[in-house]
Amino acid sequence: MFDFESYHRATGIADATALLAQHPQARLLAGGTDVLIQLHHHNARYRHVVDIHGLAALRGIEMTDAGGLRIGSGTTFTELIESPLVRQHLPALSAAAASIAGPQIRNVATYGGNICNGATSADSATPSLIYDATLEIASASGTRFTSVNGFHTGPGSVALEAGEILVAFHFPPQPTSGAGSAHFKYAMRDAMDIATIGSAARCLIKDGKFDELRLAFGVAAPTPIRCLHAEQAAQGAPLTQQTLAAISEAVLQDVSPRSSWRAAKEFRLHLIQTMTRKVVSEAVENAGGKLQ
Repeated sequence: MFDFESYHRATGIADATALLAQHPQARLLAGGTDVLIQLHHHNARYRHVVDIHGLAALRGIEMTDAGGLRIGSGTTFTELIESPLVRQHLPALSAAAASIAGPQIRNVATYGGNICNGATSADSATPSLIYDATLEIASASGTRFTSVNGFHTGPGSVALEAGEILVAFHFPPQPTSGAGSAHFKYAMRDAMDIATIGSAARCLIKDGKFDELRLAFGVAAPTPIRCLHAEQAAQGAPLTQQTLAAISEAVLQDVSPRSSWRAAKEFRLHLIQTMTRKVVSEAVENAGGKLQ
C-alpha cells in the first residue's frame, strides 16, 4: 500500500497544470518507475501526486512540417525502440532506449520522466544532447520552449518551475549525407543496471575530415554534458587514429566524474577515454567513413 496523502488524476494538459497550481507540493506521476519507488520507501516529499500517466496529449512520435521529429514526453521507451521514425532519424536515442532496464520497465517508463528526474545517469539524456532537442514546457500561464542543453542544473535538478510540465521533445531535421551517430553505455551488468558511464556521439564527415562532432556523456559530471573541448579537437581534423587520440585526450578537460560505490573516479576517467574512442569510431563508421 502506497502512503498517498492526496492523489489527483489529470484529464489533460490544462487540467494537469491547473492541479499543479492548486497543489504546488505535488509530484507528477507518469510511468511511475521512479515515483513509486520513492513512495515505497515512504519519502514524504512524494505523498502528493498528480497522475498524468497515459494522457494522449503527451504521447506520440510524428514528423514535423520542417522535417524534424516531435516526441511526446509520455512516450515509453518501448515505443521509442519500436518507432521506425526514431530508428531512422535518431538512431542513438533508439539505442539508448534499448539499454534501459528490462522490457517491463521500458513498457511503462517515459522519456519525459527519465529527463525530468534530473539524474546524470539518465540514459536518454546523452542522445537528447547530441541531437539538440528543444523541450516544450506547459504551465497554467502558457507554453515555453527551451534547449535540453542546460536543462539539467545539478544532481537530481532540472530547470522546471513550479507548476510546469514537460509536454514534448522537438528535434530539428537531422542531416542525412555524411552523418552518423552512436550510443554506448557501460554498466556493471548488461541488464537492469544504472550506467557507470553513458555516452553518445554524432558526427558529420566531409572529404575525409570531421565537419562536426557532438559528444555527450552521463555520469561524467554532476549533470549530463556536451564535451566541447573534445568536439573542438575534431573540428576540421582528418579521420585518423591520431585525431581520435586527440579527441580522447581533450575529453578529460570536459569531465569531472566522482568516486562512488559503483566505480572510482580513476576508473571512470579510464572508461570515458575508452568510450570516447569507441562511440566516435562507431559514429564515423555509421556516417560511411573510416578512421585511418
